Amino acid sequence: MTAARRERLRRGAAAALEICVVAAVYYGSAKLGLLQQLVRGQVTPLWPPTGIALASLLLRGPRVWPGIALGALLVNISLGPSLPAVLAIVAGNTIAPVCSYALLRRAGFRIELSRLRDVLALIFLGAFTGMLVSATIGSGTLALAGVVGADGFWPTWSVWWTGDAMGVLVVTPVLLVLRSARWPKDAPPSRWVEGFLLVAATAGVGLVATGSAPLMFLSFPLLIWAAFRFQLAGAAPCALAVSTFTIIAAARGTGPFTGHDLLTSMITLQAFNGSSALTALLVAAAVSERNQFQQEISQACGYLAEMVAKISAGGYQPTLPLRFGEVNRADEENELGEVNKVDQENKLGEVNKFDEETKVGEEDKREGRGGRTGRTA
Repeated sequence: MTAARRERLRRGAAAALEICVVAAVYYGSAKLGLLQQLVRGQVTPLWPPTGIALASLLLRGPRVWPGIALGALLVNISLGPSLPAVLAIVAGNTIAPVCSYALLRRAGFRIELSRLRDVLALIFLGAFTGMLVSATIGSGTLALAGVVGADGFWPTWSVWWTGDAMGVLVVTPVLLVLRSARWPKDAPPSRWVEGFLLVAATAGVGLVATGSAPLMFLSFPLLIWAAFRFQLAGAAPCALAVSTFTIIAAARGTGPFTGHDLLTSMITLQAFNGSSALTALLVAAAVSERNQFQQEISQACGYLAEMVAKISAGGYQPTLPLRFGEVNRADEENELGEVNKVDQENKLGEVNKFDEETKVGEEDKREGRGGRTGRTA
């Protein structure tokens, strides 16, 4: 067996393993999501597999899409209602994250989520736009199969779209954070205490929000706290926890979801979860950009301080970056200097050549004069 063939087999085995892992994680998260189903045992207000599918595509590339399709097939094969309907739903669940991935790639998305444009792209392209595909195909399939009536199409569609979009908004950022998560080695004890207080406060607000009192708005200070102090590493898990507690309240019909029909509850849930995720991610991205700018300014100040110290010591000519116009002017001066230098060299060469020819002529003339004098003698 040649080395090239062994390398191809190794790559094929690695790709097959990635596909199996994605399918297994998709299936396990789907079982968790179905615990809060609202329509026909298979439509839930939070569908974590979409977030896992999009994160897998962003981290591993489009080659893992068969794992998404396999996981969706394993989940829906037991839910029915028929094999053609299952295949159509599987196609919608696979195409939706692929479309979101393509839109994000086209928008120049970065998985670090350190820019405001990345957060906005994830929210409006990855979640709200891309998940229209799965919601439309899935709800239309159930309506054509006779499982959902004509009056139940839009409530089913709203729940489907809400669940898929929330899966992207609250699950994908957490997975992207876990990719680059590192254990903080030099964190002071006060930082650990603050983190534990944030976790405890989030759990307490979650218990209150799932009760009878409509106090979900208490979660917004926690989201801002997490975003300001811990950036995306704190904002993403906090947004996931808040969304989970809100979905539990919506499934139970407690708090602000009391006495409303399914469509109204889903609109309220989508608005609240979208606002909370938008707040957490945007604040975290803004703080990250601010920290990056401060770091760049600090580096520039250090460079300037070092340059001033060298100038004070003497014998140092600083070289500062030039603006575009100054660069062009410097280029023109350099070109003009080179032209003048060449002209001077040419003129000097011609003068030297003329001097040499003059000297040679005078020597020849003297030799000729001497020869004639000798012949005369």
